[in-house]
Amino acid sequence: MSLPLLTATYHHDTYPAISPTNPSLSQSGKTILITGGGGGIGFEIARSFAKASASRIIIVGRRGSLLETSAEKLRKEFQTKTEFIAQQADIGDDSSITDLWEYLHSQNIFVHVLVLNAAHISATGPDTLTIDKGKLMEAFNVNVGGNFLMSAKFVKQILRPKGQQLNLVNVSTSSVHSNPAPDSNVYASSKGAFTALVGRIADERPAEDVQIISFHPGALYSEGASKNFDRTLLKWDEFALPADFSVWASSPEASWLHGCFVWAHWDVDEMKADREIQKKLAQKNGYMKVGVQGLTSVPLEAFMNK
Repeated sequence: MSLPLLTATYHHDTYPAISPTNPSLSQSGKTILITGGGGGIGFEIARSFAKASASRIIIVGRRGSLLETSAEKLRKEFQTKTEFIAQQADIGDDSSITDLWEYLHSQNIFVHVLVLNAAHISATGPDTLTIDKGKLMEAFNVNVGGNFLMSAKFVKQILRPKGQQLNLVNVSTSSVHSNPAPDSNVYASSKGAFTALVGRIADERPAEDVQIISFHPGALYSEGASKNFDRTLLKWDEFALPADFSVWASSPEASWLHGCFVWAHWDVDEMKADREIQKKLAQKNGYMKVGVQGLTSVPLEAFMNK
């Protein structure tokens, strides 16, 4: 399997253009909600938003004790005005999601940025048709249904001021366009389904309403990866790369990628300066979105009665 290289520069670690300390990426005055925020990449994303001076960061997950421990670590590291809140919730449970947003409303908390990081990950083996349907639907319930309901509640917040722009960052995966995807067809398909869905939602809503960006975070030597892979197997990416990219993706600097799926590895300045990339984005023909690729497009007018 080959890797898509959209830019000449391929990053494995953070770099100046996406540094959360850049004034243009400041999150001052904003409240950030991160699902799956108790550990791994979610925890690092919280750190990056704190570096960007976010006023309040809410980390959400199923394990309450882990969340509290992580929140305390963040408070000790960032002796600033950033408030850290640990809130237990399960995005695979509709009632839990509803309770979460009702609690935030009761506390007069308005969320400006939603980072969808939590996911259902499970290896299905080489023969997908042998798995139980229930296992299949568990993945889709979280990776599609849960993320959808979180997004809907986020956009329809009662406390949202009229005209207030929102930012939604979807932590996706390269598996959405990996063919084949050994032992991970269910994960790849469910993540691909939601990434396709939010890309189409972005067609309905301008970035001025809710800016939506999906991205592949990279190959990260997380706790889960350490249980299945030897550290010497790959040139692993640093957690700071996707964490800082999340901040950049939620800023006005990234508005031109509204609705797109990109890799955190690709250099943002090179992408923006590339005239061919900008031309394809302007054509609004599904470029950088999930779908069937490699086909020659024909104007819709060709199929309409004149």
